[in-house]
Amino acid sequence: MSLPIRTRLTLAFTVGMAAVLAGLGAFVYARLGSDLMQGIDLNLRARAQVIAAAIHRQDPSVIKAGGNLIDPDEAFAQVLDPSATIVDTSPGVAAASMLTSSELATTPGSLPAFFTTRVRGVDDPVRLLAVRQPETALFVVVGATLGDRNEAMGRLLLLLAVAGPVALAIVSLGGWLLAGAALRPVERMRVEAAAISASEPEHRLEVPATRDELARLASTLNSMLDRVHEAASRDRRFLDQASHELRTPLAVLKAELDLALSRPRSGEELEQALRSASEETDRLQRLAEDLLVLSRSRSEGFAVQPSEVDVGELLRQVCEAHRVRAETAGWSITHDKEAIWARVDPVRLRQAVEDLLDNAIRHGGGAIRVRAERRDGLVAISVLDSGAGFSDAAAGELTRQPSANGRAANALGLGLPIVRAIAEAHGGSLEARNLPEGGAGVTMLLPADGGQGSNSSRLGSGDP
Repeated sequence: MSLPIRTRLTLAFTVGMAAVLAGLGAFVYARLGSDLMQGIDLNLRARAQVIAAAIHRQDPSVIKAGGNLIDPDEAFAQVLDPSATIVDTSPGVAAASMLTSSELATTPGSLPAFFTTRVRGVDDPVRLLAVRQPETALFVVVGATLGDRNEAMGRLLLLLAVAGPVALAIVSLGGWLLAGAALRPVERMRVEAAAISASEPEHRLEVPATRDELARLASTLNSMLDRVHEAASRDRRFLDQASHELRTPLAVLKAELDLALSRPRSGEELEQALRSASEETDRLQRLAEDLLVLSRSRSEGFAVQPSEVDVGELLRQVCEAHRVRAETAGWSITHDKEAIWARVDPVRLRQAVEDLLDNAIRHGGGAIRVRAERRDGLVAISVLDSGAGFSDAAAGELTRQPSANGRAANALGLGLPIVRAIAEAHGGSLEARNLPEGGAGVTMLLPADGGQGSNSSRLGSGDP
């Protein structure tokens, strides 16, 4: 089971502090031992120099107990010949020579040599310094007990063994409290985030005025909540639009079938009812395909299959297919006849242009113009109408120029989102605006070369 982050932080802090305290204790212990040993060595050097000077004056009595230079309880000395025979000695170590002949032989010339060993007549370990006298071939050996040093080192080790765990416990408690204080704002944010419900979707976390990591975390979470709220709003609008789009053809289809079944009909009347039902069925099929395209564009994407297409001819075919419907509604459709070739998906492009025309016929009106032109390596396909234009809500949703009056955002239906998804699948974009002379204009901008390196190269496979 995973431990709470506060516990993990405290454990990590405790382990780190234990390593630091152990390393510091080892350093202090080693450094103190080294300093004490250096002090003893310096003292031995001084004594050796005094004795060597006395020997040079042929006055070896300075090493005898009771002299002014040697304390028989703390330090002692011997004068040895190369065979380790005692020439002179302090009384406390007179029982035997402090070094053997083999040890004396390792003394490098006139340079001093240090030994840590045991000496008969001294209870504690001793530190010895041997210096060879070139003039007399004698060795001056001075020593001092290490009892005081070892006792000091033992006291220090005991102090570290007792004080170290106590200090570690204190700093661990401080780490626990510090971790709790550092995580308290995070816990407060968690409680605030848990309190945000569907009834208060606009509620946001309080951002601390500290301008530190916690403030940035709160700002990031608020931005995420904004995106989630916007996504939920888009989904609700999507459901509303889908319901609105599906309700009309279903109602017409139901009415046609009920009317045909209400009384006996002639063959011509039944044929007319079936034709009308078939048209509404085609519309439902197109809506279902649009919904699938829009759903895939919001998730894994959908594939486009670019090929060389005469955009002008495609526009002509779509306009001719919608001309009767537009004239029935009292509108007129005109289109450019210039041949413009581009590498696009003809099926998706036809679907997009049909949705643009359907939107213009249902929500625009007047004179509807369809045109295509080249713009800096792009193909711009525009559908312009002389209707009421876009409302403020629709302009804000579709990044259009605002208009005081016009079609509402929820009246746009699914058409323009489908067109935008198809344009983005080609690596292009969708632009919409209110025209200065009145009406609305929607323009698809598509790469003429098929959008190499654009979004189309990474969209999911398979047509809806």
